[in-house]
Amino acid sequence: MDVAVLVSPAAGRGRARARADAVLGALRDAGLTPHVLPATTGAEAETQAAAAVAGGTAAVVAVGGDGTAHAALQAVAGTSVPLAVVPAGTGNDLALALGTPADPAAAARAAADDVLAGRSRSIDAGRTDGRWWATVLCCGFDSAVTDRANRLRWPRGPRRYDVAVLVELARLRPYEVTLTLDGERRTVAATMIAVGNTPWYGGGMKICPSADPDDGLFDVTVVGAGSRLELIRTKPRLADGTHVQHPLISVHRARRVELDCAGVTTYADGEPVAPLPAVTECVASAVRVVGTARP
Repeated sequence: MDVAVLVSPAAGRGRARARADAVLGALRDAGLTPHVLPATTGAEAETQAAAAVAGGTAAVVAVGGDGTAHAALQAVAGTSVPLAVVPAGTGNDLALALGTPADPAAAARAAADDVLAGRSRSIDAGRTDGRWWATVLCCGFDSAVTDRANRLRWPRGPRRYDVAVLVELARLRPYEVTLTLDGERRTVAATMIAVGNTPWYGGGMKICPSADPDDGLFDVTVVGAGSRLELIRTKPRLADGTHVQHPLISVHRARRVELDCAGVTTYADGEPVAPLPAVTECVASAVRVVGTARP
């Protein structure tokens, strides 16, 4: 069986590229024939993955972080071709949510076993203005931080994100967001809103702790307007999801989420998705995945 392999050259500051040989070896040892897609940009990755799906590949294997899986997702969502996530990036939140082995070679072996046995698991996916995503879609403070980090040229690496957080904290203000959940409309003053298909985002922060990619619904975490100090104090509680107990935070469940706020862009899987206003729907069982823990 042939499988398409998408390797991000930048994921994990080169970690994906360094682990690629071990991943390809594990796939070959299992009896699969891997074909590496030569993409160097996200747009190329999506185009080449879509061509592989159309050409009858048995699976698309994404070697990298959530951004690599996001590119592959655009090709496999809504098809019978499964996605294998091999965690080798800075943020591996989808792999964490799916119970994929943390070691890239072990993840490749688990995926190969499923492909050869014809096993797969179906999970829900979000779709925002035609764009697919798998983990968490956010807008507000966090999307502003990501926008800022993407514009910074110094420092390099994770420190750039830390600098962006400090800059945006200095400019902190509530956003007036029109939020419509399954047709019920409200206007809220929010620091940020996270729409979760899975619990984690941002490299292990459990922003939507009860989100389940098998239930056909989103968990929507709304962080109300608060001070800089409250935001700083609450952030450590994201590690275990206890932040939702804070009185400024509310959690809702919905299948369709409409967001409207001037000048705000949504991000999901760490990638820009759509400017607001935008409509997001939870598409049940939209994606087949292999190499994961069973629900």
